[in-house]
Amino acid sequence: MSANKQQLLKRHRKRKRVILLVLLVALLLTALWAWWLPPVLALVLWVAHEAWFSDHLFYVPGSDYQYDLQASERHALHGLGGVLALPKDCQLDGNETLLLRVNLRAGWLGRLLDPAVRIEGGVADCQTFERGVRGVRYLNLGGQAEALGAGRLRLSGRHCRVAPEMELLVLRHTDYLAGSLMVIAPHADDAELAAFAAYAQAKSSWIVTLTAGEIENAYYRETFGLDLVEAARLKGELRSWDSIAVPRWAGVPSQQCVQLGYFCMQLPAMQAEPETPVASREADLADTRPFRRFNEVALRSDADGRPTWHNMVQDLRELIERARPATIVMPHPTLDPHPDHVCAHDALQQALQGASWQPQNLLLYANHLHDNDRWPMGDAGTGVPLPPFFDAGLPMRPWVLGVGEQQQRQKAIALGMMHDLQPAAPFKRRVRRFLQRCLAGRRWPAFGDNEFFRKAVRRHELLWVGTVIDKREPR
Repeated sequence: MSANKQQLLKRHRKRKRVILLVLLVALLLTALWAWWLPPVLALVLWVAHEAWFSDHLFYVPGSDYQYDLQASERHALHGLGGVLALPKDCQLDGNETLLLRVNLRAGWLGRLLDPAVRIEGGVADCQTFERGVRGVRYLNLGGQAEALGAGRLRLSGRHCRVAPEMELLVLRHTDYLAGSLMVIAPHADDAELAAFAAYAQAKSSWIVTLTAGEIENAYYRETFGLDLVEAARLKGELRSWDSIAVPRWAGVPSQQCVQLGYFCMQLPAMQAEPETPVASREADLADTRPFRRFNEVALRSDADGRPTWHNMVQDLRELIERARPATIVMPHPTLDPHPDHVCAHDALQQALQGASWQPQNLLLYANHLHDNDRWPMGDAGTGVPLPPFFDAGLPMRPWVLGVGEQQQRQKAIALGMMHDLQPAAPFKRRVRRFLQRCLAGRRWPAFGDNEFFRKAVRRHELLWVGTVIDKREPR
């Protein structure tokens, strides 16, 4: 976890402890009137917390999102009666990324139920925002170009009001899928969560997974009666197999899927001492080769299997020079705070230094956020608005890929093959979901229990365009 997210989490927990202390004092005072009142009130407060106040939101929902979006064109729109008409000087061909800057204000129900904006007249969609939302947000109009051009696109707020003054942002992009694509995944399933549709549609794709993902293996200890080391090794082998086998569902040849076998949550330690081998926390291994046994690609570091930063950077450089990708997809260093994801970005940047091949494009993804663990909010199958962001000094250029219903099913099935996403949700989470379904109207998909099935199986894949700097050393 990044230092920024640790700080946000500490502040959130401190505020929660203060609220709980005040409630505890209030409950004790109610006992002066009736002995049975405190337990009844405690149960009611617990149910209310689970149903309405358990989201991990580390910012004020009344804050404006602050972006410096590098749009090709901007057009002021006035949504009279919720109907949008495209300005005559704006020409669309359906391949642009279209965003709509709107101002939302939650109604009183929008503090208890999820506020959302319905999009009708084109491809029916519903994009959900934080309870109590008030301020600037960005709708994703991916797939709505035809309806927008015909003047039949309509917006309506659910538990919120949409101000009529809006701004259309048009971002024109090159075709990132016309050439070969390489996805850098810190863990098995990161490539599928972020870019399954992208790598399934690209002319040619490579999937490179950095770690075996062997830690947090309680499920295997409990299910098979294994000790910590045995469970870690089994989980690492299963996820290594997933990283090679699952991309084949999208047509990626197995010889273009590579598992590097480094150890989960150890990349920061490797980066701190680049030449020092860093062993697994739980698998009692200091050799990457056991988790590389499904690879059909040989690497120079197979000779010693040392889990060092130097070897991992060299592996990435070697694969880039072999695959010669036109586009590389990797974690976003600012939006995604997971330490292994940050290190994956750093390792790739280092690998590009001195490499004989440089990609034309970089695309960045965020499978985790600093300040909203629920994003994308709303139901599976709906659109993906821009995430919360509050740094207008950082230029950002989003790219949206539409994901049709059939490809959403294919993505859901691919995620279902991932062993780490298969275990049932813990009992506490199942109780919370039951209460939220009954009291807050939330729904979860039937095809998977893990929260990522709701977050990732959507109408859009949202990626961010990075800057490519030629870092080849002069010859």
